[in-house]
Amino acid sequence: MQTAVVLLVDGLGAAQLGQRAGHARTLATAPGGSLDAGFPSTTAVALASLTTGALAGEHGIVGYDALVPGVGVRNQLRDWGGPMDPALWQRLPTLFEQQPSIVIAEPKHAESGFTHAVLRGAEYRGGRSMADRFAIAAEAARERALVYLYVPELDRIGHEHGWQSDRWIDALEQLDGHIRALADALPHQTGLIVTADHGMVDVDASAHLIVPQGLLDAVAHVAGEPRCLQLHLSAEAQAEGTTADALAHEWQAWLGDAAWVATRQQVVDAGWLGPLHPEVAPRLGDVLVAARGRRAIYVDELDKARGMIGQHGSLTPDELRVPLRRFGAFA
Repeated sequence: MQTAVVLLVDGLGAAQLGQRAGHARTLATAPGGSLDAGFPSTTAVALASLTTGALAGEHGIVGYDALVPGVGVRNQLRDWGGPMDPALWQRLPTLFEQQPSIVIAEPKHAESGFTHAVLRGAEYRGGRSMADRFAIAAEAARERALVYLYVPELDRIGHEHGWQSDRWIDALEQLDGHIRALADALPHQTGLIVTADHGMVDVDASAHLIVPQGLLDAVAHVAGEPRCLQLHLSAEAQAEGTTADALAHEWQAWLGDAAWVATRQQVVDAGWLGPLHPEVAPRLGDVLVAARGRRAIYVDELDKARGMIGQHGSLTPDELRVPLRRFGAFA
């Protein structure tokens, strides 16, 4: 094997591909299957897992938003710097640091903190459009390297318009055509893997759940995202005897079968995050609230995220399960 190409399609779940297989015949008929991308089912976590080979409890990126102890809740894609040092916050070496590697993504992310955290070690090549990036990948496939190609368009369209929208289908068809052309152009002994970081569910505004204020009285920080909240107990509440078990019980009583509610210890015991390193543990909520079905949970009725249709982060198969399809030498 001289070259391996890994295509990561942001937001393409196995369920969505299966239900739109007629619009993606190249992907739908390729050998392979599917796999779980990891929990929480969100880009920051899954990409770190992909490039390190470890789950969130080890690499340290535990959600879309996460608590930086002593600082507050910070976004894990954008809010880098200071205590979120890319070289330290993501704790593990990447695959790209171990072999000649090329990353192909949008130019605007070339020097971002997230890039330095999860893609460090690779040569970065930018392409503005999907077509540009696939063209760069076709050239890079002729070099002796690990090539990583990132396509964000389906995820963005899904968030804004829903994965069941015509725009999402149009983007899927465009993607499928580019995959076919890239697979046909692969040099001898070069393999292509196509996978994703998470799936998606479309959430109607009528399924938005607004948290009663009383359930937040003992909570100092809310991290995560609407499909998977992470609740951090305040020091005052803990001093008064409030425990994670008590907080989880209150939230489960309110939500019923609308969500899974678990303490940090229950999450660790269930193996959802893999081994939890002591350095990572304070970043994770004392209680995690993962929405069931097609619901989203908001602590603020005016939250601007309520405008999103396509969402992810929770434990449902539609969010966790992603395709794994093989082309070229890997087929």
